[in-house]
Amino acid sequence: MTPSDVIYAVLGVGALAAAVLPRVVFRRPYSMPMVFLAAGVLAYLAGLPLPAVDPVADRVWVEHTTEVCVIVSLMGAGLAINRPPGWRNWAGTWRLLGITMPLSVAVTALLAWALLDWPFAAALLLAAVLAPTDPVLAAEVRVGEPTDSEHDEDEVRFTLTSEAGLNDGLAFPFVLAAVALAGAGGTGWLGGWVLSDVLGKGVVGLVAGVLTGRLLGLMFFRARTRALRLSEHREGFVALGATFLSYGVTELAHGYGFVAVFVTACTLRAAERSHGYHKVLHEFTEQIERLLTAVLLFLLGGFVAAGGLAALTWRSAAVGLLLLLVVRPLTGWAAQLGFAAGRRERIVTAVFGLRGIGSLFYLAYAFGHAGFGGLERELWAAVAFTVVVSVILHGVTAAPVISRLDRLRGLPEGGAAP
Repeated sequence: MTPSDVIYAVLGVGALAAAVLPRVVFRRPYSMPMVFLAAGVLAYLAGLPLPAVDPVADRVWVEHTTEVCVIVSLMGAGLAINRPPGWRNWAGTWRLLGITMPLSVAVTALLAWALLDWPFAAALLLAAVLAPTDPVLAAEVRVGEPTDSEHDEDEVRFTLTSEAGLNDGLAFPFVLAAVALAGAGGTGWLGGWVLSDVLGKGVVGLVAGVLTGRLLGLMFFRARTRALRLSEHREGFVALGATFLSYGVTELAHGYGFVAVFVTACTLRAAERSHGYHKVLHEFTEQIERLLTAVLLFLLGGFVAAGGLAALTWRSAAVGLLLLLVVRPLTGWAAQLGFAAGRRERIVTAVFGLRGIGSLFYLAYAFGHAGFGGLERELWAAVAFTVVVSVILHGVTAAPVISRLDRLRGLPEGGAAP
């Protein structure tokens, strides 16, 4: 067997499995990411001639592959959300972003600092890269495809999807704070961090996303020239053009491209909210996202099988478990105190803070901008362990929990309002 032949065969099987598995595992106590994670472990343990998985040595490759996966998933999430943005409409989202996320970062950083005896920059980095949530890894807890109704979403799925759509970008300031602390030390970087990394880049990302979405909306739906009115041609790959354009232009303007992509998708959706072209765009992004997620989870399984968790200690494992089982549920619950959603909905929203591909991107990104005292392999082991546990834990529980919640609320399969 030659390595290239094996890779082609694995890619072929993986692509077919990515098409079949979502329907096979739907409403079952396991998920497509769990299957690909297990397949990666088994394939590498079997000794197949597959590429070695070393995120430290191959940092650039890992960074850009995960980056593409994240921005494609952000476009898909924004296109799928039916509810128009607003202070009241998105009240649950704002609570999780404004309260749960910073509290989670602060508490996790303090836990890592106290338990691991790492420099605070490394402890903050661990907390920051584990901050983004990722409902892509459990389809039951995300919204479905675009529909005509603005109210065709239950609160749990909507809040978790919109939270993930924005916190993938809002984790950047915390990651950059860890990078600045590792490079400069002291507190001299704080003023520039607040003005540039928290405010400046965030505003640029928001404005660029709105402008790009509006311009694309005018082009897609209202252009006078039929060749430019792309909604009439119904080509799904246009979603990739919108994704890369929004991300690239925003990054060139020194803004947060992750924020811009999600905002672009939401703005584009608002241009003609009931138009069927949104479904075409969403379906295409979902297919690309599914393929990329399958590949990355397979390689993550290979990383685990190849000894990637050898640097994991019980203390770093404890930090990951405490984040998933204690910190996120408690901070998620605290953020929703006084929120209009029911008690059961608040519990499920608080608990299902999945960690996924975004965490892998941020860690690779940070290592390209600063050194963290030779803790690269320890940090990769801690983050990979947390993501693996989240994939398994939430993958097993999502289907039965969400199914029961839907039954108790009298909703049909999929959670859409009757």
